[in-house]
Amino acid sequence: MPAPQKKLLFCTAGLLSLGCALGAAAAVGSQLWVRGSILCSTGALLVNASGPELHKFIGAIQYGLFSGQRVRQCGLGGRPLQFSFFPDLLRIIPASIHVSVILFCTVLIVFALVGAGFFMFNAFGSPYETLHGPVGLYLWSFISCSCGCLIMILFSSEVKIHHLSEKIANFKEGTFTFKTHSEQFANSFWTILVCSVVHFLNALLIRFAGFEFPFSKSEESGTITGAVDLMY
Repeated sequence: MPAPQKKLLFCTAGLLSLGCALGAAAAVGSQLWVRGSILCSTGALLVNASGPELHKFIGAIQYGLFSGQRVRQCGLGGRPLQFSFFPDLLRIIPASIHVSVILFCTVLIVFALVGAGFFMFNAFGSPYETLHGPVGLYLWSFISCSCGCLIMILFSSEVKIHHLSEKIANFKEGTFTFKTHSEQFANSFWTILVCSVVHFLNALLIRFAGFEFPFSKSEESGTITGAVDLMY
Protein backbone atom coordinates (compact mmCIF):
# COMPACT_ATOMS: atom_id res chain seq x y z
CA MET A 1 0.00 0.00 0.00
CA PRO A 2 1.36 3.49 -0.81
CA ALA A 3 2.74 5.55 2.08
CA PRO A 4 0.02 8.27 1.98
CA GLN A 5 -2.71 5.66 2.36
CA LYS A 6 -0.86 4.04 5.26
CA LYS A 7 -0.57 7.43 6.93
CA LEU A 8 -4.30 8.00 6.47
CA LEU A 9 -5.13 4.61 8.01
CA PHE A 10 -2.78 5.15 10.94
CA CYS A 11 -4.17 8.66 11.54
CA THR A 12 -7.71 7.30 11.48
CA ALA A 13 -6.81 4.52 13.92
CA GLY A 14 -5.01 6.99 16.17
CA LEU A 15 -7.97 9.36 16.29
CA LEU A 16 -10.31 6.46 17.01
CA SER A 17 -8.09 5.28 19.87
CA LEU A 18 -7.93 8.81 21.27
CA GLY A 19 -11.71 9.12 21.06
CA CYS A 20 -12.09 5.79 22.85
CA ALA A 21 -9.76 6.91 25.65
CA LEU A 22 -11.71 10.14 26.16
CA GLY A 23 -15.04 8.32 25.95
CA ALA A 24 -13.96 5.67 28.46
CA ALA A 25 -12.67 8.36 30.84
CA ALA A 26 -16.01 10.17 30.64
CA ALA A 27 -17.86 6.88 31.16
CA VAL A 28 -15.87 6.02 34.29
CA GLY A 29 -16.82 9.28 35.98
CA SER A 30 -20.50 9.25 35.02
CA GLN A 31 -23.54 7.76 36.76
CA LEU A 32 -25.01 6.41 33.54
CA TRP A 33 -23.99 2.75 33.74
CA VAL A 34 -27.33 1.36 34.91
CA ARG A 35 -30.80 2.84 34.96
CA GLY A 36 -33.82 1.16 36.41
CA SER A 37 -36.87 1.27 38.63
CA ILE A 38 -37.36 -0.25 42.08
CA LEU A 39 -40.60 -1.45 43.61
CA CYS A 40 -41.36 -0.93 47.30
CA SER A 41 -42.83 -4.40 47.72
CA THR A 42 -43.57 -3.96 51.43
CA GLY A 43 -45.69 -0.85 50.88
CA ALA A 44 -47.44 -2.33 47.86
CA LEU A 45 -48.40 -5.45 49.83
CA LEU A 46 -49.65 -3.40 52.81
CA VAL A 47 -52.24 -1.59 50.70
CA ASN A 48 -52.65 -4.37 48.14
CA ALA A 49 -51.71 -1.93 45.37
CA SER A 50 -52.32 -2.88 41.76
CA GLY A 51 -52.74 -1.16 38.43
CA PRO A 52 -52.41 2.65 38.58
CA GLU A 53 -51.85 2.56 42.37
CA LEU A 54 -48.72 0.49 41.88
CA HIS A 55 -46.93 3.43 40.26
CA LYS A 56 -46.98 5.23 43.61
CA PHE A 57 -44.62 2.55 44.94
CA ILE A 58 -42.17 2.47 42.03
CA GLY A 59 -39.03 4.55 42.49
CA ALA A 60 -36.02 5.09 40.25
CA ILE A 61 -32.35 4.24 40.49
CA GLN A 62 -29.27 5.03 38.44
CA TYR A 63 -25.60 4.58 39.25
CA GLY A 64 -22.10 4.31 37.85
CA LEU A 65 -18.85 2.97 39.22
CA PHE A 66 -18.41 5.49 42.03
CA SER A 67 -21.79 7.02 42.87
CA GLY A 68 -25.44 7.12 41.99
CA GLN A 69 -28.92 8.21 42.97
CA ARG A 70 -32.07 6.41 44.02
CA VAL A 71 -35.60 7.75 44.46
CA ARG A 72 -37.29 6.02 47.35
CA GLN A 73 -41.03 5.95 46.81
CA CYS A 74 -43.40 4.09 49.12
CA GLY A 75 -46.72 5.75 48.41
CA LEU A 76 -45.84 9.01 50.14
CA GLY A 77 -43.97 10.75 47.33
CA GLY A 78 -40.48 10.26 46.02
CA ARG A 79 -37.46 11.11 48.16
CA PRO A 80 -34.15 11.24 46.26
CA LEU A 81 -30.99 9.98 47.93
CA GLN A 82 -27.42 10.29 46.66
CA PHE A 83 -24.99 7.50 47.50
CA SER A 84 -21.37 6.59 46.81
CA PHE A 85 -19.79 3.16 46.53
CA PHE A 86 -16.69 4.15 48.51
CA PRO A 87 -16.97 3.81 51.43
CA ASP A 88 -20.77 3.68 51.88
CA LEU A 89 -21.65 0.55 49.88
CA LEU A 90 -18.34 -1.26 50.13
CA ARG A 91 -19.72 -3.78 52.63
CA ILE A 92 -22.70 -4.93 50.58
CA ILE A 93 -21.35 -5.00 47.02
CA PRO A 94 -18.97 -7.62 45.51
CA ALA A 95 -15.98 -5.36 46.17
CA SER A 96 -13.40 -7.50 44.32
CA ILE A 97 -15.44 -7.46 41.10
CA HIS A 98 -16.21 -3.76 41.40
CA VAL A 99 -12.58 -2.82 41.97
CA SER A 100 -11.55 -5.06 39.06
CA VAL A 101 -13.96 -3.20 36.77
CA ILE A 102 -12.42 0.13 37.79
CA LEU A 103 -8.91 -1.28 37.35
CA PHE A 104 -9.63 -2.58 33.84
CA CYS A 105 -11.24 0.76 32.94
CA THR A 106 -7.99 2.47 33.95
CA VAL A 107 -5.93 0.02 31.88
CA LEU A 108 -8.26 0.55 28.91
CA ILE A 109 -7.82 4.32 29.07
CA VAL A 110 -4.03 4.11 29.46
CA PHE A 111 -3.49 1.66 26.60
CA ALA A 112 -5.95 3.49 24.36
CA LEU A 113 -3.83 6.63 24.84
CA VAL A 114 -0.62 4.65 24.28
CA GLY A 115 -2.11 3.11 21.13
CA ALA A 116 -3.19 6.53 19.85
CA GLY A 117 0.33 7.88 20.36
CA PHE A 118 1.99 4.99 18.57
CA PHE A 119 -0.48 5.13 15.69
CA MET A 120 0.38 8.78 15.19
CA PHE A 121 4.09 8.02 15.57
CA ASN A 122 3.88 5.35 12.88
CA ALA A 123 1.95 7.74 10.64
CA PHE A 124 4.33 10.69 10.80
CA GLY A 125 7.58 9.27 12.18
CA SER A 126 9.95 6.45 11.36
CA PRO A 127 8.44 3.35 12.98
CA TYR A 128 10.72 0.95 14.76
CA GLU A 129 10.39 -2.77 14.20
CA THR A 130 9.77 -3.53 17.87
CA LEU A 131 7.00 -2.14 20.07
CA HIS A 132 6.77 0.99 17.90
CA GLY A 133 6.04 -1.02 14.79
CA PRO A 134 3.15 -3.22 13.66
CA VAL A 135 3.60 -5.79 16.44
CA GLY A 136 3.24 -3.06 19.04
CA LEU A 137 0.12 -1.68 17.35
CA TYR A 138 -1.46 -5.12 17.40
CA LEU A 139 -0.47 -5.44 21.07
CA TRP A 140 -2.02 -2.14 22.18
CA SER A 141 -5.21 -2.82 20.24
CA PHE A 142 -5.50 -6.35 21.62
CA ILE A 143 -4.99 -5.23 25.23
CA SER A 144 -7.53 -2.42 24.91
CA CYS A 145 -10.11 -4.66 23.24
CA SER A 146 -9.60 -7.39 25.87
CA CYS A 147 -9.97 -4.91 28.73
CA GLY A 148 -13.20 -3.60 27.26
CA CYS A 149 -14.62 -7.12 27.00
CA LEU A 150 -13.58 -7.94 30.58
CA ILE A 151 -15.20 -4.74 31.85
CA MET A 152 -18.52 -5.64 30.24
CA ILE A 153 -18.41 -9.25 31.47
CA LEU A 154 -17.48 -8.35 35.05
CA PHE A 155 -19.93 -5.47 35.37
CA SER A 156 -22.75 -7.50 33.81
CA SER A 157 -22.14 -10.31 36.30
CA GLU A 158 -22.08 -7.80 39.15
CA VAL A 159 -25.43 -6.33 38.11
CA LYS A 160 -27.29 -9.44 36.98
CA ILE A 161 -25.79 -12.31 38.99
CA HIS A 162 -25.06 -10.45 42.24
CA HIS A 163 -28.24 -8.29 41.99
CA LEU A 164 -26.38 -5.04 42.51
CA SER A 165 -29.41 -2.78 41.98
CA GLU A 166 -31.41 -4.62 44.62
CA LYS A 167 -28.57 -4.44 47.13
CA ILE A 168 -28.24 -0.70 46.58
CA ALA A 169 -32.01 -0.18 46.84
CA ASN A 170 -32.16 -2.00 50.19
CA PHE A 171 -29.11 -0.31 51.68
CA LYS A 172 -29.91 0.87 55.24
CA GLU A 173 -33.58 -0.05 54.85
CA GLY A 174 -35.01 -1.59 57.99
CA THR A 175 -38.75 -1.29 57.39
CA PHE A 176 -39.31 -1.49 53.65
CA THR A 177 -38.06 -4.05 51.17
CA PHE A 178 -37.32 -3.04 47.60
CA LYS A 179 -37.20 -5.27 44.56
CA THR A 180 -35.85 -4.51 41.10
CA HIS A 181 -38.79 -3.68 38.88
CA SER A 182 -36.76 -3.03 35.73
CA GLU A 183 -33.15 -2.26 34.87
CA GLN A 184 -31.12 -1.69 31.74
CA PHE A 185 -27.57 -0.75 30.95
CA ALA A 186 -27.16 2.92 30.11
CA ASN A 187 -24.90 5.01 27.86
CA SER A 188 -21.60 4.57 29.69
CA PHE A 189 -21.79 0.78 29.54
CA TRP A 190 -22.42 0.87 25.79
CA THR A 191 -19.55 3.33 25.40
CA ILE A 192 -17.20 0.60 26.64
CA LEU A 193 -18.70 -1.79 24.08
CA VAL A 194 -18.05 0.75 21.30
CA CYS A 195 -14.45 1.15 22.51
CA SER A 196 -13.90 -2.61 22.30
CA VAL A 197 -15.31 -2.76 18.77
CA VAL A 198 -13.20 0.23 17.69
CA HIS A 199 -9.97 -1.36 18.92
CA PHE A 200 -10.85 -4.55 17.08
CA LEU A 201 -11.40 -2.49 13.94
CA ASN A 202 -8.04 -0.80 14.52
CA ALA A 203 -6.37 -4.21 14.30
CA LEU A 204 -8.10 -4.72 10.95
CA LEU A 205 -6.86 -1.31 9.77
CA ILE A 206 -3.29 -2.38 10.56
CA ARG A 207 -3.86 -5.50 8.48
CA PHE A 208 -5.28 -3.45 5.60
CA ALA A 209 -2.18 -1.26 5.73
CA GLY A 210 -0.21 -4.29 4.55
CA PHE A 211 1.22 -5.63 7.83
CA GLU A 212 0.95 -9.32 8.63
CA PHE A 213 -0.45 -10.47 11.92
CA PRO A 214 2.18 -11.06 14.63
CA PHE A 215 4.15 -14.33 14.46
CA SER A 216 2.79 -15.22 11.05
CA LYS A 217 6.18 -14.76 9.42
CA SER A 218 7.98 -16.71 12.10
CA GLU A 219 5.69 -19.69 11.57
CA GLU A 220 6.35 -19.63 7.82
CA SER A 221 10.10 -19.40 8.33
CA GLY A 222 9.97 -22.31 10.76
CA THR A 223 8.14 -24.41 8.20
CA ILE A 224 10.69 -23.60 5.51
CA THR A 225 13.60 -24.40 7.82
CA GLY A 226 12.06 -27.75 8.68
CA ALA A 227 11.66 -28.60 4.98
CA VAL A 228 15.28 -27.69 4.30
CA ASP A 229 16.42 -29.91 7.18
CA LEU A 230 14.46 -32.82 5.71
CA MET A 231 16.10 -32.29 2.32
CA TYR A 232 19.53 -32.60 3.81
